Amino acid sequence: MAKIDVVMPKMGESLMEGTIIEWLKKVGDPVQKDENLLRIATDKVDTDVPAPESGIVAEILYPENTTVAVGLPIARIETDVSAAVTSSAPEPSPTVSTAPTSNTQAETSVASPAEGSAAPVHGNGQTVSAAVSTAPESGRFYSPVVMQIAQTEGISMQELEQIPGTGIGGRVTKSDVLNYLKSGRVLAKTAVPSAPAPAVERQPEPAAPPAAAPLPTAPTAPVPHKPISVSYDASRSEVIQMDNMRRLIAEHMVRSKQTSAHVTSVSEADVTGLVRLVKAKKASFEAANGIKLTYTPFFIDAVVKTLKQFPMLNASVDGDKIILKKYINIGIAVALGERGEGGLIVPVIKGADEKNIVGLARAVQDLASRARSKKLLPDEIQGGTFTITNYGTAGNLFGAPIINQPQVAILGTGAIVKRPVVKTMPDDSDAIVIRSMMYVSLSYDHRIIDGALAGFFLQSLVAQLESYNEHTPL
Repeated sequence: MAKIDVVMPKMGESLMEGTIIEWLKKVGDPVQKDENLLRIATDKVDTDVPAPESGIVAEILYPENTTVAVGLPIARIETDVSAAVTSSAPEPSPTVSTAPTSNTQAETSVASPAEGSAAPVHGNGQTVSAAVSTAPESGRFYSPVVMQIAQTEGISMQELEQIPGTGIGGRVTKSDVLNYLKSGRVLAKTAVPSAPAPAVERQPEPAAPPAAAPLPTAPTAPVPHKPISVSYDASRSEVIQMDNMRRLIAEHMVRSKQTSAHVTSVSEADVTGLVRLVKAKKASFEAANGIKLTYTPFFIDAVVKTLKQFPMLNASVDGDKIILKKYINIGIAVALGERGEGGLIVPVIKGADEKNIVGLARAVQDLASRARSKKLLPDEIQGGTFTITNYGTAGNLFGAPIINQPQVAILGTGAIVKRPVVKTMPDDSDAIVIRSMMYVSLSYDHRIIDGALAGFFLQSLVAQLESYNEHTPL
């Protein structure tokens, strides 16, 4: 027989693991080359993984809802179909002996092979099952990536137990371990007492109990709050399990509020000229470029020009350091599903400062359409330096969006509404006129951006939005 491994693919430069969310084939099913075999989740992207060769699914090594390190085998395909047909039926998956008895920890957030005879191996030669077996009796789970980093950096299991976890269910993530290492491994100095030398006869100093040792928290990985117990009438309630995207959104939003000091400022803009521009050139633009002309490319163009004047809003915070980005990558929030019920994803337009209106319009349409069809690559939702969310498409006037970490600001654009406003005429008289007005709201990180800076940014942005008219070249 000729079996080939199906490995967890590397979907992005910075991604080291993926979560199996659905097997599209089961053991014994035939599969054709390039036919979708399973669906995985990496960050907010759900991606179908095709079969590398045609044959019969011989083994599935990991169950659904399991996180597996990149490069590890997750299934095997028997390419010799005749041998696969005559072979015995697949053995039932044994119960994973490394799982703790606690029911609350049985969510399989750590990779555990479904077939005991085929434990995947780390790059250092240690099997996943062996790594998991070193878990303490507390029942805490650790992914293969976390265990590999711990082994490489010499982090003991006692240290690992004390690192605050920000993942789902309090799971320690790769970022948590890296932030712990970046902080200087304070836990190792404060919580793990050194053993006294046996040759020295002296009264050893009493070690402080572990519970009294302070647990430092990395700035970007705060300790999660204990979940609040919810009471409800089961006979008149429906329980809906969060899907992978919703869990990740929830985790990301809570972490953002715990990390940044959020403040929101609001301004309004008279975009009558922009409305006239889009109306006048919509047909010719679509005929020339094959895409529709919307307001979004102009919002992005205005933000890019304003960020060049206020680079502090195109930055990130790393401890006590401010990282100013010399490039501008704009994230665009895209609602998925009917009425936004499919969640939210933020694809990123890389090099937005190098594109004109036509280029921005093409990028917006391409990313938005592939986001809704779940064809985005993980790298296409990473690397943003500033985010725009257009809640005006749902008719909302303004809101207070949450910052998309590790950025320091996010702009919300409200609905464009015609209403009467007071305008000063050329002869200095006042008149009530009908104009197309919109609100723009800026949520920013008050750790490095003060109200005055945010206010000047908004006023410059408003001036840019109000400068567009039917004579603006595209």
